[in-house]
Amino acid sequence: MARGRGSLRHAVQLGFTILTNSYAAGFVQGKIYAGPLKKFCVPGLGCYSCPGALGACPVGALQAVITSRQFDFSFYVAGFLVMVGALCGRFACGWLCPFGWIQDLLYKLPFFKKRRKLPGDKAFRYLRFAVLAVFVLLLPLAIRDITGQGTPWFCKLICPAGTLTAGVPLLLVNSALRSAAGALFDWKMLVLLVIVLLSVYTYRPFCRYLCPLGAIYAPFNKFALYRYTVDEKRCTGCGACQKACKLDIPVYKTPNSADCIRCGDCRRACPKGCIGAAGRAGKVKPRA
Repeated sequence: MARGRGSLRHAVQLGFTILTNSYAAGFVQGKIYAGPLKKFCVPGLGCYSCPGALGACPVGALQAVITSRQFDFSFYVAGFLVMVGALCGRFACGWLCPFGWIQDLLYKLPFFKKRRKLPGDKAFRYLRFAVLAVFVLLLPLAIRDITGQGTPWFCKLICPAGTLTAGVPLLLVNSALRSAAGALFDWKMLVLLVIVLLSVYTYRPFCRYLCPLGAIYAPFNKFALYRYTVDEKRCTGCGACQKACKLDIPVYKTPNSADCIRCGDCRRACPKGCIGAAGRAGKVKPRA
């Protein structure tokens, strides 16, 4: 049962990644899809410039509005983020984010001794909120060129998803872009390489420490329609849920932690079946 449920999550991740990045002609021609679907955001981290992307990344869309000369706020983007957060919190991170799926795959590679957390983990977890505040919001608003246009600093300097799914494929098939790539692309590749290596070493380091989309969804975990509950009468505090959690969350104490991506490992590990979802405590059966 546990293996089957885990396989379901990975199948959904794969299916959603393919569904939202299925413009095959873009990879062949080195061009970006600019059809009507690009007006709509996807719930996970992606990149508008990915050759196969059919939708827009919500972080990229938010920055596009902030850096625009005409607009400072988008009710659509803000409403979309609030809607996803209110419905499922960081469930979107665990089940619907392509870059989260890539990190899951990297962690499965049989290299390095796996670590549950990095040194300074507690302090590093606040970095994603700093990235959201500084690189996604403040710098694009504060720094403008002579025409009044801002710069999407997170997309430009940090986002490894954009480098992997947009920068690398476009440069592979577009010789003009390859010749134009310089120090900035080298920096982005270095960021990507560090994230890749850390993803093999520890579980989802980008999600834990740097992702601004995760920072947006995180506060909704406690209030989302889909949330976890613990039957305190049945729970013995054995810690099996925390041992199973790759993010080292003591689920029996904080079932709706801001770090939880709703992978479901804790629910499958609970010997008493006392961790439920959406208020239905005890839904998961004890493992055989």
